[in-house]
Parts: sequence; structure tokens; C-alpha cells
Amino acid sequence: MPSIFIIPTSHGWNFVRSAAPVSVPARKGSDNEEGGREAAAGKPDQNGSWTVRKLQTLEDAVPLLSASDEFVLGLPVSAVIAQRFRLPSVDPAEFPEMIRLQIEKLLPFPADEVTSDFELITQNETESVVSAVAIRNEQLAEMASPLLNRGYIPRQITVYAAQRASTYAPKGNALLIYPEGEMLVYAMTENGKLSLARTIERDGDHLQLELPQLRLSAELQGIDASYPNVLLDETCYELREAVEGILTSPTEIVGIELPPAPVKLNLLPESWRRRRLQLTRQVEWQKRLIWIGGAYVGILVLLFAYLGFLRFQLGRLDRRIARDAPGTEFVRATEAKWKALAPALDPHYYPVEILQHLFESLPSGDVRITSYNQSARQISVDGEANTAALAYEFIDKTKKNPELRTFQFDMAAPRILPNNHAQFRLEGKPK
Repeated sequence: MPSIFIIPTSHGWNFVRSAAPVSVPARKGSDNEEGGREAAAGKPDQNGSWTVRKLQTLEDAVPLLSASDEFVLGLPVSAVIAQRFRLPSVDPAEFPEMIRLQIEKLLPFPADEVTSDFELITQNETESVVSAVAIRNEQLAEMASPLLNRGYIPRQITVYAAQRASTYAPKGNALLIYPEGEMLVYAMTENGKLSLARTIERDGDHLQLELPQLRLSAELQGIDASYPNVLLDETCYELREAVEGILTSPTEIVGIELPPAPVKLNLLPESWRRRRLQLTRQVEWQKRLIWIGGAYVGILVLLFAYLGFLRFQLGRLDRRIARDAPGTEFVRATEAKWKALAPALDPHYYPVEILQHLFESLPSGDVRITSYNQSARQISVDGEANTAALAYEFIDKTKKNPELRTFQFDMAAPRILPNNHAQFRLEGKPK
């Protein structure tokens, strides 16, 4: 169900929009309010869950619409050609072409300048009765120009008489009489489909003259004109007695249908359909771009917030470092002093202790220490072994000695003497 209907009335147009139900009296009239949209479009009337605005022209509907609105435009009878056809009962898929050929015979201009549609009234084994409606594209574009100029294309363009017929007389035959502009619409319907539609002037003399002739015209077209149901619009209540006297049938008073019943008839030109599809896609892409832009802005906001938080944390750390700097400097200075005094205070740095542990690491008496030197930051040991393998065994045991773990020892390749002894030099540095 579309959310908006624009339908012709005696005062111009009614703008019917889906709205939340409100507890106010229905149909409060057409009092105008001052300023803004209410003054241009008229004061809205509430009826159930639908809001009715009275408009003088279609241009007044423009500020009430948006690009995403799904709306149906009902055309007045004076703008269309309505015809009832009898066709042989063939495949329904062939009806459009057959109806197009029939409409071509009625129109004084090419068929490609016209948009038409039809509804099936009845069908049996031998024939089908259809209701066909057509409108010239140029006339439709001129009528709907205020909407087209703003890019507002209806989802469906139909005939308001067909909407009223589907609403009030979905079964059987009926006669609808209601105003459109300064004229009265005389619409005969069969099973909720439009069979005959004419406009007549709104006064008793013309009714006395026109109604019998229209009844005769309907009978000549094969329409059952014995009206079981005569429906007169409530705005024409003063004509009730005249209509009943002319037609000798009871007359029922009806009001605005909210919303109108759906109908199949759709006079939307193919070029409008394509344009509407393009506009719908544009709106969808605009929404997507807005969402993408919003997400991008959100990410940027989060990023800047995170960067601000990091700067705040960095400043906080800088302040803590500056506050703790005197204590840190004291600890560093104390550590440097203890490192400088370590050789004198730590037993692991005593030369006697180091020599003792070096001698403990000698693999055998075939390895001898010939020289030992020690400074605050380095020790060096010269020695001689009967073989190079013994020299390597000595450095390996020195590195594994737990008492010498304070130092990191390295040894270059031993030098082989003429007597095949290996002369080596071992250097150690505090870790």
C-alpha cells in the first residue's frame, strides 16, 4: 500500500498521506492557517490513520513530497479517454495489442503518443469485456509538470473514478456521481471496473437532460443500466432528490475513501518508469554515500579521540618522568659509584680469588699460566699448553666455572710454537 494518494476533487486536489491515528473529529473542513506550508496547502484533516490536505493545484503538493515518497496520482475523468470493449476470448497476453489497435481507431493522433491500460470486467468462453483507459502523454506531462520539474514521479498514475469504483462497488453494477472541479462525473462501473465515464455540468436542468441520455448510451453499449446502486458524493447532497427523481433509484451518500482501494490501471509512461528507476537508484546511492560519509567521519572522530588520548597519556608520562627525575638521577649516580667500587668490594673481583679459580679450571699440569694482568675492567691471562686441544679445554672449563661467571671470557686461536706447544691468551671482561 503506497503511503500517499493525490486525487482530484471539486476544490482542486486532496493530498492523502498515511499518518498516526489521532483522537480528533474526522473531516474538520478546509480552514486555512497563517504562514508556512499550512497556509499554502490548507489545514490537514484527520481520518483514522490518514491525513487529508486540501490543495488548489498540484504545485501545492511539491513542498509536501520528498524524493523517497511512494505516491499514486489519480487523474480526473476529463483528462482521459475511457472505453469499454468486447473482445474474443483469447490469450490474455494478446489483450494489450488488441486494445491498442482498438484505441488507435478512436484517437486522432498516433498511438505512440498515448499511454493506455486496461482491466478485465468479465470473461466467458466466447468473449471478454474489458475496460480500457488512455491519455495523451503530452497532456499528462503538462498536468504533472509541477511534480516532474522537481523530480517527483508517481509510482502509479490511475483514474480516480476507477479508484472510487473499486472502493465502493467491487461487485455488480453501480453509478457514481461526484464532483471534479466545476463539473460532475457520471461514471458507470461493472465489478469495480470503469465502463462509462462522462462529465456534466452541476445543476438540476443539465442533470434532467443528461442523465437519461447517458443511461441510454450505456444500454446501447451493452451495459446493464438498471442501477442497483447509485452512489452520490457527500458534497453533492443537495442533488440527492433530483438524482433519485430522474433515475428512480435509491441514492447512497458516500464520502472520501481513506485510502482508495488499489486498482490495476496504470498510465505511467514507459519513459517515466525508466526515469523514476534512475531517480530511485540515485536516492539509494545518496543514502549509501551518506552512510559511508557518516562512517568515515565517525572513524576520523575516533581516530582523533585516540590520538588525543595518546597525547594526554604521553604528557602524563612526561610529567611523571620530570617529577621522578631527581630520584632517578640519584639512583643512577649511586649505581655508577657501586660499579666503580665493585672491584674493591666484591670478592669475585679479587685477583687472588680469580687466580685461584683459574688454577682450578686448568685441565692438567700440561697447561701452565705464565702471565696474569688485571685492571678495573679487564683481566688477561697468558699461558702455554702442550697441545692446542688442552688450551681449548682450559677456556671451556673457565667459562663453565660458576665462580668466574662475573666475567665473559674470550680467547683467540692459540699460537703454535716450534716445539708444538700452544701459546694462548685469555681475556675476560665483567658482564
